[in-house]
Amino acid sequence: MISSMARKSYTDEFRRQAVDLYESTEGATLSGISSDLGIARGTLADWVAAFGSGTKTTTACSSTTSTSPPAPPEAAGRGDSGRVESQAAKLARLEARVRELEAETTKLTTEREILRSAAKYFAGETNW
Repeated sequence: MISSMARKSYTDEFRRQAVDLYESTEGATLSGISSDLGIARGTLADWVAAFGSGTKTTTACSSTTSTSPPAPPEAAGRGDSGRVESQAAKLARLEARVRELEAETTKLTTEREILRSAAKYFAGETNW
């Protein structure tokens, strides 16, 4: 007996949102975003080719879900070498961390909205 997998169909809105999420998330990878959304990497790559703007946000921010843990209290105010850091260096470090956290928040919010709309779509397809 030949088994066939049901082919999922996605709305153009869902595809565009997935591409927007990939393009607007700093440091995101096709594998990471596709895994988060539960779609194949190749599928997302095809959507990026079809719907993408060609601009990808890229910075030193890590990919999909990893973030650096907060520094232990005894290390607060110290640089990597253990010396007390200047106010300007501390401010720059904290501003960079805020940007990372804002990017992560944006990514998670967008993913949640995409998944919410996908759940509504697929709930409508079931004939239980």
